[in-house]
Amino acid sequence: MHKLSPIGFFDSGYGGLTVLKEVQQLMPQYDYLYLGDNARAPYGTKSVETVYEYTWECVKTLFDKGCDLVVLACNTASAKALRKIQQFNLVNYPGKRVLGVIRPSAEIVGDFSQSNKIVVLGTEGTISSNTYIEEFSFLSPQTQVFQYACPQWVPLIESRDYENEKGKALIRKDIDNILSLYDDIDVMLLGCTHYPILQRLIEEYVPSTIQVISQGEIVAGSLASYLNRHTWMRDKLSEGKTSLYLTTGDPKEFEDMASKLLEIEVNVESIKI
Repeated sequence: MHKLSPIGFFDSGYGGLTVLKEVQQLMPQYDYLYLGDNARAPYGTKSVETVYEYTWECVKTLFDKGCDLVVLACNTASAKALRKIQQFNLVNYPGKRVLGVIRPSAEIVGDFSQSNKIVVLGTEGTISSNTYIEEFSFLSPQTQVFQYACPQWVPLIESRDYENEKGKALIRKDIDNILSLYDDIDVMLLGCTHYPILQRLIEEYVPSTIQVISQGEIVAGSLASYLNRHTWMRDKLSEGKTSLYLTTGDPKEFEDMASKLLEIEVNVESIKI
């Protein structure tokens, strides 16, 4: 019997579901295992070392549950932990791979801009790392990249306070500030996988000349391309069309949010890490 080898997805909370949804739609044949570290979210304000430690603990958990391939569907983890995990930790895990979400975005997003001026919205951790600046300078050097941290957004999403008027006002304030600072941008990249949950709201607050781009579809296409190039990994993955969800937080709260985001009923299990 072929062992269960799902593609693992990790995020500090709900945000990675926006990526998983696009991947599931593009490649429904595979098995998927999602882990949200909601009990320790948000990651964006935590130190590099803490984010690395938490991320690696969650990656190891997914490895232990049969995942040979794990996607860090979290920009903060991709910025603060991915490189160290790839360079040092995976030495002891032959045949395992960990991918992030920043590089796929930097490879493509510059092509959407006519002015070659974009702004990346992210957590404090992602923005302070300057990982997007570095990746764009290498992959899309013609693109001028501005950055703006939105530290209140992930807590608003995790608590669902973005749905009330006070939360909306906080988001509107950030958008207005971005538009006043960078009045000649034509692309706004949501550099946090939580932020697409706010995309419709953001689009109401920005002029039609600015494209608001989320990462889900980009990462899904990049992952499909990766598997086409690395057939040895693709052949290891199980194709049972199943999706399982784990959270370190309240499983009922996660179930409610996941069902809303994915537009399907999901069953969520609690896990301690």
